[in-house]
Amino acid sequence: MSDEQGLYYQQGVPLPETPAPGDPPQPWGKTNVVGQKQRRVDAYERVSGTAVYPSDIVLPRMLYGAVLRCPYPHARIAKIDTSAAEKLPGVHAVITGQTAAADLDWRYRDGRQTKIFDPHCRFEGEAVAAVAAESPYQARSAIQAIAVTYEQLPFVSDERDAVVDGAPAVHDPGNLAGEPEKYERGDVADGFAAADVVLENSYRTEAELHTPLERHGCVASWDGRDLTIWESTQGAHVVQLQVAGYLGLPTSRVRVIGNYVGGGFGSKLGPGKYTLIAALLAAHTARPVKLFLSREETLLCCGNRPANNMTIKAGVKRDGTLTALELTGSGSGGAYSGRGVGLLDWLVKDLYNCPNVRTELVNIYLHAGPARPMRGPGHPQGAWALEQMIDELAEAIGIDPVQLRLKNIPTVSQARDGNPPYTVTGLKECLTDGANEFGWTEARTRSAAARTDTGHLKRGAGMAAGTWVAGAGGPPSTIVVKLMRDGSVSLNMGAADLGTGTKTVMAMVVAEELGVDPDQIQIENADTGTTHFTYPSGGSKTVPSDAPAVRDAAIKVKQQLLAMAAEDLAVDEADLRYLGQEIVSQRDADKRVAITDIGGLRRRFSVVGVGYRGPNIEGKAICPFAAQFCEVEVNTRTGEVKVLRFVGAHDSGRVMCRTTYDNQVYGGITMGIGLGMTEARILDRGQTGKLCNRSWGDYKIPTALDVPADITSLPIEIDDPQCNTTGAKGLGEPVTIPTAAAIANAVYDACGVRVTGTPITPVQLSRLLAEAAASGDRSPEQRQEG
Repeated sequence: MSDEQGLYYQQGVPLPETPAPGDPPQPWGKTNVVGQKQRRVDAYERVSGTAVYPSDIVLPRMLYGAVLRCPYPHARIAKIDTSAAEKLPGVHAVITGQTAAADLDWRYRDGRQTKIFDPHCRFEGEAVAAVAAESPYQARSAIQAIAVTYEQLPFVSDERDAVVDGAPAVHDPGNLAGEPEKYERGDVADGFAAADVVLENSYRTEAELHTPLERHGCVASWDGRDLTIWESTQGAHVVQLQVAGYLGLPTSRVRVIGNYVGGGFGSKLGPGKYTLIAALLAAHTARPVKLFLSREETLLCCGNRPANNMTIKAGVKRDGTLTALELTGSGSGGAYSGRGVGLLDWLVKDLYNCPNVRTELVNIYLHAGPARPMRGPGHPQGAWALEQMIDELAEAIGIDPVQLRLKNIPTVSQARDGNPPYTVTGLKECLTDGANEFGWTEARTRSAAARTDTGHLKRGAGMAAGTWVAGAGGPPSTIVVKLMRDGSVSLNMGAADLGTGTKTVMAMVVAEELGVDPDQIQIENADTGTTHFTYPSGGSKTVPSDAPAVRDAAIKVKQQLLAMAAEDLAVDEADLRYLGQEIVSQRDADKRVAITDIGGLRRRFSVVGVGYRGPNIEGKAICPFAAQFCEVEVNTRTGEVKVLRFVGAHDSGRVMCRTTYDNQVYGGITMGIGLGMTEARILDRGQTGKLCNRSWGDYKIPTALDVPADITSLPIEIDDPQCNTTGAKGLGEPVTIPTAAAIANAVYDACGVRVTGTPITPVQLSRLLAEAAASGDRSPEQRQEG
């Protein structure tokens, strides 16, 4: 069988051993395909424009939907008149909360219950009514023709104002979303008493808005009692379950398709109100309805990383031993979400070895759009505070920041019940190898020497570390691998590919086990009508959850082929070895059979393996670790900061595909630059409460001009056979967690000003530099000498 027919085998590198049925597979050693650079299996479709995204779907007789949204941060609908809209040309349906079929409950993720069209609007952008028309222009005209009388109500647009006595209430009885979240171990007071140095500082991160390239939305079409939805989603199967639940349908009657997704980052883990609205409009008109939100709508109502306020008090001995950490924090998930402080304290509790820790977090309701998970929820904000404090401690005791972190490497997960040991703690290697790759000592020496220069351009080097609470993945995941009679292969999986290369990685796993060319594997994914359940692609769980199931399915194909070949060759199955192109007896080399000549395969025309994700190991914690290093240039006259270079050292287990691995690192650092330097939701805090930066012209996401061309991805590839059968841990979240803090530490190293609030804009840094000069604040070299 030739490579052109689909089989792929590198001479000199044996394929993985095939375990006997029921036996667990052995960890991979040296691999043929996994870990190599690999062109994406759908690269041509993506770059040529032939890939069909949900926003590309056009169906016969399709109508276009649009949603009327409340223009105020807090209002009650007194009256709504749709008569003018209903008479406009091309309009086929207008629905409101008074429409019987649209009187549906809605629950925001991790939050409170409301209505699809709630007459009490608690944030700007709440859905008020919807229309379906022949064109998107007619639909937009129709929603503008709907006359709504609003009773404007008092609002609060900043979580710091929301807890002041007399603040307008978002919900009864007040603006606190439950009791404070508290955690404590050891005795913090004793820890501070034992410390040689105790420092305290406050930090703030501004809210970031979700804005993936493909906007949120879907196409909905009914065929009798069956509903099909083409949705831009991270989890087709979860959308299916939730839509069926909301509409009171059997799950089998709802099909969700999301083969391609133009980015999600946590904002598309489930359906939106737009999903149900599209389905309702389609049912009302008996025609397909396409409803994709405008960019302004996505910024208003499709989620955000909450703003957070954090105060950290920390104690350390002169030898670098941490004795106590205390964090108090607050944040808001908006008007409905209860996750304004979710995981904000995880790094304080778990990143460094510390016997005495106390945290208290307060979640606050606000008249603003609900939060949704965003790449590493809570962790980048927590790193912004903790990693700056660690650098402050290092300076106070005169120790290098890397060395202080190395002094406090944990071996167990202190925040989890029972303090389970980590399967692998790669933080030490991330720090040491990353520092060597970056040239940390040399860079810090250069920046120290440059402080005596009289010029206005100052360079500084900074770093920060991190971990991610998840990244282990887990069940359920069901995968089907089918080997055809001609040796070609199809892979059936429920996971979405958000642009991260999931399909490529999974094809490489099949190629590793079966010896086939990844480019020759046909892939079916993210379609509830043809694939099996897996959780949404998010939280860095996709590869560690689904890749082991893919491997299991491929192994089951091999096991069947070996059994068939044993019958053909009249030998014991245990004597046979699968070599990709053929199966050969290990005792008698003359006894061999090509895969495509196996009798059972030829009679059946295909062999199918169904793989499952097994449970994670008990009594162990599985986490990725990270350390990032950066160099910046600060213009002390203008406050401008230029990021010159970055090194990202990440322990995420086995590298599955070096191409997609590096791309995750580059993308994560880019998003971290956004948090640290450019992005901030701006709400009019005083007069209107409205969102001020509601377009890409005003909401600044990083561009090529903001991101350094010199980014180095350094995998810290430590064998971790206990994490799963592929040895891979999550990567997508860890790569963005330390970035902003590393930049802040580098800025401090350059100019001696500690920026505690994001983003580090020229305006803010110029103000801080002027304040430091006016107060006679000492320069970094003077502080060290003192």
